[in-house]
Amino acid sequence: MAFSSQPIENNILEEVFRAAMLAPSSNNTQPWRFIYATQENPEEFNLLFSCLAEGNQRWVKDAPVLILSVAETISSYKNQPNRYAWHDIGLATAMLLTQAQAMGLNTHVMGGFDAAKAQKLLEIPEPYQPVAMIVLGYHGNPDDLPDDLKKRELSPRNRKSDQEVIFKSKFQR
Repeated sequence: MAFSSQPIENNILEEVFRAAMLAPSSNNTQPWRFIYATQENPEEFNLLFSCLAEGNQRWVKDAPVLILSVAETISSYKNQPNRYAWHDIGLATAMLLTQAQAMGLNTHVMGGFDAAKAQKLLEIPEPYQPVAMIVLGYHGNPDDLPDDLKKRELSPRNRKSDQEVIFKSKFQR
């Protein structure tokens, strides 16, 4: 996805994060944390950027905001492994993405990053674990992308059919 380098206003960022904070969670543990950086502070931005896989770096280099989602894997409610943490951070991320889209921003979630490097560089303590990187920004011009990424951007997106993912009563293959 092509991203403009146009900065995102602080009040818009606050609303995007506020939406994530409203997500439901198991026992209301709210196991999500978000670390973000903007291009306005290149040193901070480059810490997050350096954790991305090279393929992701190519197309997010001009985006104004990078976010790392982090899950608290030991429940503060029972001091036991929180098997719902990944689900809960997914819900919070979905709320963040939905709010961003409603405000005219583009987003993209990426699994292509070095979680161990992020944990070390960003000083993330146990029992927290990096989950995904998220890029946030205004829509850019696809013509500014390298040819292979431009082709991907302009290609139709295919989704699985309902019959492949929705089952009544029992799982079906």
